[in-house]
Amino acid sequence: MDDEEFFSRLLATFRIEAGEHLEAMSSGLIQLKRLPPKAAAGVLVEAVFREAHSLKGAARAVNFQEIESVCQAFENVFSAMKQDQEIISAALCELLLECVDEIGIWLGAEDARKPSVQALVERLENVSSNCRLMPKDGISEASQHDFTQLLPDIDPGGESRSNTSETVRVSSARLKGVMHRAEEMLASKQAGLKHIQDLRELDARFSEGKKRMEEVRLLVRRFVNKEKVEPKKVEKLLASLDAQKHLDKSVEGGIKEAIQSAEKEGRQLATKVDELLADACEMLMMPFDSVSDGFQRFIREMARQQGKKIELSLLGGQIEIDKRILDELKDPVLHLLRNSVDHGIEPPSVRKRKQKPVEGKITLSLAQKGGGKVEITVADDGSGIDRDKLVEAGHRLGLLRNDESDGLEAGKVLSLVFHSGVSTSQMITDISGRGLGLAIVQEKVERLGGRVEVESTPDSGTTFRLEVPLTLATFKGILVSVDGHHFIFPLHQVECVARVPRSAIQTLENREAIEMDGQPVSLARLGAVLELPARSLAGDPVPLIVLGRDSSRIAFAVDAIHGEQEIVVKPLGHQLARVKNINGACLLGSGEVVPVLNPQDLLKSAVRQLSSSLLAAEKPEIPYARKILVVEDSITARTLLKNILETVGYTVVTAVDGIDALNRIKTGSFDLVVSDVDMPRMNGFELTSQIRADSHLAELPVVLVTALGSGEHRERGNAVGASAYIVKSSFDQTGLLDVIGRLI
Repeated sequence: MDDEEFFSRLLATFRIEAGEHLEAMSSGLIQLKRLPPKAAAGVLVEAVFREAHSLKGAARAVNFQEIESVCQAFENVFSAMKQDQEIISAALCELLLECVDEIGIWLGAEDARKPSVQALVERLENVSSNCRLMPKDGISEASQHDFTQLLPDIDPGGESRSNTSETVRVSSARLKGVMHRAEEMLASKQAGLKHIQDLRELDARFSEGKKRMEEVRLLVRRFVNKEKVEPKKVEKLLASLDAQKHLDKSVEGGIKEAIQSAEKEGRQLATKVDELLADACEMLMMPFDSVSDGFQRFIREMARQQGKKIELSLLGGQIEIDKRILDELKDPVLHLLRNSVDHGIEPPSVRKRKQKPVEGKITLSLAQKGGGKVEITVADDGSGIDRDKLVEAGHRLGLLRNDESDGLEAGKVLSLVFHSGVSTSQMITDISGRGLGLAIVQEKVERLGGRVEVESTPDSGTTFRLEVPLTLATFKGILVSVDGHHFIFPLHQVECVARVPRSAIQTLENREAIEMDGQPVSLARLGAVLELPARSLAGDPVPLIVLGRDSSRIAFAVDAIHGEQEIVVKPLGHQLARVKNINGACLLGSGEVVPVLNPQDLLKSAVRQLSSSLLAAEKPEIPYARKILVVEDSITARTLLKNILETVGYTVVTAVDGIDALNRIKTGSFDLVVSDVDMPRMNGFELTSQIRADSHLAELPVVLVTALGSGEHRERGNAVGASAYIVKSSFDQTGLLDVIGRLI
């Protein structure tokens, strides 16, 4: 290995170690920010001090002098905190948390773009020399709360409780490779079981043949005794029959021995495969904390941008989950946290008016459930979900009939948030308002074999519950056949399996249905839902697989049910990343590749087939004849926006500033305005305000596309009545077209 390759590996190891030290520092500072009693605070300061010292040593090993100097400045601050705990305050901890975040940003930046850390070092040195002048919240001596349970797992003596000699760093790619090979052995296990079954069937057929041969032998003896046949021929025939009998007995013994041997080897192989799978699965099990490292920093930064005060509590982070599930869960959980900050928690002034604590609370908690499941809860104490706005969005998108409103159950109304295009936000921004996020959250969770639910109380907050499996290693499925094709239903998502006589199938409102538990359940033919050639139901009784819960259940009619199968679901690959109604594929013991069905997609497809009137269009078609006014003082940006919109068929007129735009609006008719904010003569805010002041133009959608991305500017855009606010730093063509498509 050359020096360059060695240093590259050393640097990769350092980044991992540095991330662990920074996360430990953040955790300790967050606990200090809550101002625990002096004894607990002393342990926390010592723990964070040691983490900074260890990071300094690691940085010195890879010659990162910048990080080394920052850590030295941190040590000076922590030294002052150790000498006088009275200087510890929430303000000081918040400042130090910001500095820790900046180190993380520096480590993640490309070498050519790394900012200077000199300002950070000077900032910390200034804090250490003037920390007695920092505002103090004070440490409550009278606090009767036991804060020791909040302390990190650090031995006050300085040694980590974990025994590092019992662990080793292994790349996730290697672990996934081991897991992949272990899962492939399941096919060998299934093949062995199939061979045993084949031998048993052969033994059964042979026993039947032996029985028939014995009947023939007896008939021959009776025939010989009654008829006059040459003795030599009779003896020869009987000898042949006797020889066949001995041969049958020998073959039968060999088959039974083969079955016993195969069963013994099959049991041994099954045990080894199961143990290997369990061990491989354990290697991929990681605590939820491993993906939630950046959540605190994410919430702090987003709250700071929006001028809000928010505390995030993480509970149950030590619960271990399959890394593959964790990787898929990170984005959905982040989106729910973003929703809590952006939609849920109110600004301090609003919370004060509602007589709520100025600092909002978000709780992310995990709890292990039965059946190998884990429940992830994201709860906030914010304003809750506006039911009226949800109903309005449901009517607008066709998800609800016009006569559906007052009598709707709370659960049905809240479930609308998971439909694409539904949003209660008054304005579309680069953060939220498009109504896509929660639909993606539900899709990702359901593809993992889980489910998501929501509860909300006005002015008390909103709670999202995600239930997912702990591991993706193996699961059981129900093998069915339709029109000569085999399919697998995931067992854990099947409500029940049934067989009903054809006479029990009724017709209700032009749909086939059956009665279950005293309630009508719609009947769909799996072949028709999967768009296989149409054919009538075969057999009586009719085999059924029931999916869904309560009033949303649908029974799927199949040709035959072949029982349970232990399977490993394999993805279809990048070329077939998203196939309707299909989750993946599995390999049976016979070597046949069988599609694994997606129950959520099946329910949607069945509803679409049974009653298209109950479905909402996923996305309205772009009205290509619509006319848009683009207001932009930069000729480059103006030309870019004009070309983007004309490419998809919109008619575009341009204006160079707000006054020019008003003149064009008064002399023409437009369906939407796209405007910059910072322009001469009249800026975008003033233009929007003028449009809203005109009663004839009050409903004209206005999209502000600007480089001004602060929370203050967003609030001003909302105040003047902008329909959407897109920041140019996060601007993309697809996002702009999606926003315009929603507004017109």
